[in-house]
Amino acid sequence: MAGYAIAHLHDVDPGPGIVEYLERIDATLEPYGGRFIIHGAKPDVREGDWSGDLIVIEFPDLQAAQAWYGSAAYREIIPLRADNSRGVLLLIDGVDRDHRATDVLA
Repeated sequence: MAGYAIAHLHDVDPGPGIVEYLERIDATLEPYGGRFIIHGAKPDVREGDWSGDLIVIEFPDLQAAQAWYGSAAYREIIPLRADNSRGVLLLIDGVDRDHRATDVLA
């Protein structure tokens, strides 16, 4: 089952640090099979309040996401993001294709 890196970022400074981060992140994803599935889209908010940017990167599994986050190549560019934005980044398992809402009750 797929694993995901999900970031909810606020107050992103679009200066040179973020530009360099964006220029370098794709190369860090490639060895781990990571690909952006949400990045830079403006949400159509139907309920509640929303601010910031949502980024979702899909990996073949959670172990690949963890390996990417812990890799020297990614650790090297984390300060470029962290020093120029604030937010939350998490790694999480996806669900199987046949998942149903009630599965969480088991």
